[in-house]
Amino acid sequence: MIELTVNTAEHTQFVNIDHAVQRAIEESGVTDGICVVFVPHTTAGITINENADPDVVSDMKLILDRVVPWKGGYDHAEGNAAAHVKASMMGNSIHVIVRNGRLQFGTWQSIFFCEFDGPRVRKVWVQIIPA
Repeated sequence: MIELTVNTAEHTQFVNIDHAVQRAIEESGVTDGICVVFVPHTTAGITINENADPDVVSDMKLILDRVVPWKGGYDHAEGNAAAHVKASMMGNSIHVIVRNGRLQFGTWQSIFFCEFDGPRVRKVWVQIIPA
């Protein structure tokens, strides 16, 4: 397992981590298999989505804030209930095929670390499973 560090600067932020995950694959020496990316936090998530148009990320943040507003009369006493809900909506892991030592994405796809309670220093765990 390889541990990555993601530093977030905003309260809600989507960080493209393709290059860091690709480096982890290269360090592993695995040429064909599955890459599992896992976020061990309850107020952050992970997703795969479009990387070409930054409006996609802006729209995702807008819709998540609309569906789960920061102040929504939640019972969770720490005041970050919305971050927990958004993290659950995005999920805590993804799987990507590795072929010839490279992440196999569809056109425009990238891996985004999703911060919902920042700024913070976060961890991302990457496991490469050989075919």
